[in-house]
Amino acid sequence: MIDTKTAPYAALLLRVSLGALFLAHLSLKVFVFTIPGFVGFFASLGLPAILAYAVMALELAGGIALITGFHARWFALPLAALMLGTIASVHGANGWLFTNKGGGWEFPAFWVAGLLAVALLGDGALSVRGARQAA
Repeated sequence: MIDTKTAPYAALLLRVSLGALFLAHLSLKVFVFTIPGFVGFFASLGLPAILAYAVMALELAGGIALITGFHARWFALPLAALMLGTIASVHGANGWLFTNKGGGWEFPAFWVAGLLAVALLGDGALSVRGARQAA
């Protein structure tokens, strides 16, 4: 049975945590790997280099949307697809454990599960969208 009094706060905790992780993940790309380094990495995978910019934009917009609760469920779906793409293109060949060389696919898979939960739950408590609807 779902506790309808606390479920919105569970959705809040989940979406804010995931949003913060996406912003941290983007920061890793920008400040550690650098934007040219990340774009080059995409090209080394045989992916169009321009796609790297789309990934960074999605992580930024999606992270902010999750944290604020602005249509979080609709941002969660493309972010889940993005993480499935990282499993298919980067982490899947490295095995299950994320501590494996190159990072395995356990953490991206967990991200997918969390994002799908947000997509099913919706924005939750303290969301920008919920505040706008209440007004």
